[in-house]
Amino acid sequence: MRKTLLAIAAASSLLAVASQAHAANYDIDPTHTFVTFEIGHFGASVNRGRFDKKEGTVAFDHAAKTGKVDISVDVTSINTGTDAFNKHLQSADLFDAAKFPKIRFTADKFTFNGDRVSQVAGTLTLLGKTQPVTLKPNQFNCYESPMIKREVCGGDFETTIDRTQFGMNYGIDWGFPKDVRLVVQIEAVKQQ
Repeated sequence: MRKTLLAIAAASSLLAVASQAHAANYDIDPTHTFVTFEIGHFGASVNRGRFDKKEGTVAFDHAAKTGKVDISVDVTSINTGTDAFNKHLQSADLFDAAKFPKIRFTADKFTFNGDRVSQVAGTLTLLGKTQPVTLKPNQFNCYESPMIKREVCGGDFETTIDRTQFGMNYGIDWGFPKDVRLVVQIEAVKQQ
């Protein structure tokens, strides 16, 4: 009996070590990572913008089907293609970049469907308020980059948030929608 328990304990230890051997850390590739938002404008068109400065890390263990994400964007890097609109979005009416210069998404719950990531659940911090958010991928893949000779993992994720949950109420009285679609295109490079 004692030998059996020792064998089970040894096997469990080996499995734990083997599982850790597959875990890897990745740094966000800013040239292939974009955070974009979309919101309706009086039912006539859709306003779109993105944040050009972003950084973050991903810890991903494909074998254990676990992961962690920590991504932040610089609110002052908002880019709609129109300077006046960028300035208004950064103002206290909306993103209040002077007071809240960063938006942050952190997650530690990866859900899989077979070998594919089917969702990433975590929290989004915007305007000093933190709310749960779940990103769902339209696609996800890991590949060996022929250019940098390292593994890259990434996907195209999306979610819809209610901006009023974060205290962003500008234009609600005029009929602007409260729902904002977020699209997160992300690629992260495995670190040596």
